[in-house]
Amino acid sequence: MTPQGSIAIDPCDPVSVSSSTLSPMASLSDLSVRRPVLATVLSLAIVLGGMLGFRQLGVREYPVTERPVVSVQTSLRGANAAVIESQVTEPLESAINAISGVTALTSQSSSGSSRISVEFEIGTDLDAAAAEVRDRVSRSRNQLPQDVEEPVVAKADADGAPILFLNLSSNRLDLLALTDLADNVFVERLQTIEGVAAVLVVVEVAVLL
Repeated sequence: MTPQGSIAIDPCDPVSVSSSTLSPMASLSDLSVRRPVLATVLSLAIVLGGMLGFRQLGVREYPVTERPVVSVQTSLRGANAAVIESQVTEPLESAINAISGVTALTSQSSSGSSRISVEFEIGTDLDAAAAEVRDRVSRSRNQLPQDVEEPVVAKADADGAPILFLNLSSNRLDLLALTDLADNVFVERLQTIEGVAAVLVVVEVAVLL
């Protein structure tokens, strides 16, 4: 006879132990053993939720920053790349390089065109930087050839790149007429397209030997 208030435990009967005396981990293990399908579904749900959360997780250690970049575009029709480099690009680079806060200065000289990209320190006021570049370019204007067009100073996208190239050629129009066609027709129409930052005309002469 079992005394009042005591619990009889039969060592041969494993289910005689009340589930209320088991720990939460033991209850979870017991549930996984008794219902493996349910345990598998729960595990897959946890893994799927973790993958979705990881894809939408913001990375604060690498914030999106926009580098302040100013571009200077100058055209000299009829000049080859060597003349552009020595008479246009280098004088402008010397004047711009003296500006404080410049971290990188890259240039590209081609036939009839010079492009200079000026990168400033992160946090620099882009409007003030563009005004400073415009002032230095204006001061060095007398060092450039007389036939050079007025340099165009503009704020640029550091990660931007040309996405469309149009090649014009003609058997009836000479180089000057073809350039005027590009400037007065194609450039004006392309600049009106939403999202277009700049349209550049580069003149190249192909010589057949």
